Amino acid sequence: MFKVKLMLLVGVLFLLGGCTGQKDYLLMQTESQNTQTVKVTDRSIEYLILPQDRLGISLYKDPQQGTEMGGSGELGQSMNEKGLLVNATGYVVLPLIGKIKVSGLTQSQAADRITQQYRKYLNTPEVYVEVLNKRLFVLGEVKSPGAIDIDKEKMTLFEALAHAGDLTDSAVRTEIIILSNSPSHGMQMRKVDLTNFDTMNYASLMLRPNDIVYVQPNGWKAFRVRTDDVMSILNPIVKLGGTYLIFDSI
Repeated sequence: MFKVKLMLLVGVLFLLGGCTGQKDYLLMQTESQNTQTVKVTDRSIEYLILPQDRLGISLYKDPQQGTEMGGSGELGQSMNEKGLLVNATGYVVLPLIGKIKVSGLTQSQAADRITQQYRKYLNTPEVYVEVLNKRLFVLGEVKSPGAIDIDKEKMTLFEALAHAGDLTDSAVRTEIIILSNSPSHGMQMRKVDLTNFDTMNYASLMLRPNDIVYVQPNGWKAFRVRTDDVMSILNPIVKLGGTYLIFDSI
């Protein structure tokens, strides 16, 4: 009788495990079929500074002009070794010129705006601006998921996957998901099939800072995870049942 109950319990647990389905395991699911391929131009690739970014700002000025910046008058003085934080309203506070808005600007545009302000006080100033915290994120079926620092304006999908240690054997290679957030277009999702060269194009392979790359697991990986969950519950019950049968046979 105990054997029958045990078998019924096992069946119920596997049924419950199957009912969770692959949908409960996959990320970024959507009912919409409107996945997009964003047109990439030199202008669209350029990163726009955001609130909470950290900027490396260096001032190049006439060394004969003295120490208005509190330094020795040498060229290329850095404002802050760790970078200056752009506040929630998009401003940074700089020596001599005070608060200036930089959010929504490219690095070169921000440098030009800051340079214009310093020309009120300095002879022939030049400013260099770099966003120090540019990165993107690779999740899912890669060997080393996590954040990847970017030291340039863009990165290709293949470069990002190489940084993440390549795909695992359980990766779905036909639908790599890329999630982007554009200030003008909002959240956008696109899918890339790495198995078909004919469908690839430059736009679909380009990644920008803050993009999220998600590599989905195949159906077998999702099934194995669900089975492991069920077995973690089942093993103590099976052991208990085995103990009961031993004592019952004595």
